[in-house]
Amino acid sequence: MTSVRAGQLSRRLRIQSRSSVQDSFGQQQLIWTDLITVWADIQPLAGRELESAQRMVSEVSHQIIVRFQPLFSDTRVVAEYRALYKGRIFNIQACMNEDERNAVVTLLASEGLNDG
Repeated sequence: MTSVRAGQLSRRLRIQSRSSVQDSFGQQQLIWTDLITVWADIQPLAGRELESAQRMVSEVSHQIIVRFQPLFSDTRVVAEYRALYKGRIFNIQACMNEDERNAVVTLLASEGLNDG
């Protein structure tokens, strides 16, 4: 998939990164900070897709398709982000820049809470 129709990306989700801040007692607290809000398609994986994705990352349950943003350039860093959609949390496990064309990005994610 190298192009995506606008109607396909029908879910608005927030991409967040974890950071550390100091509270009023001087203790370090981990918080999640919004980086960007994007239109996306969130698809639960099943069957062959799930098997194929789990070869790369064992805990994958969903794939999230988004348009490329510069934020997704370093795939190792993106794997430490999470995505929020209507109260659901998706922990990003891997990021694939389709054909290295900087057009479409597939995020492999597991749904559930992430400490922080």
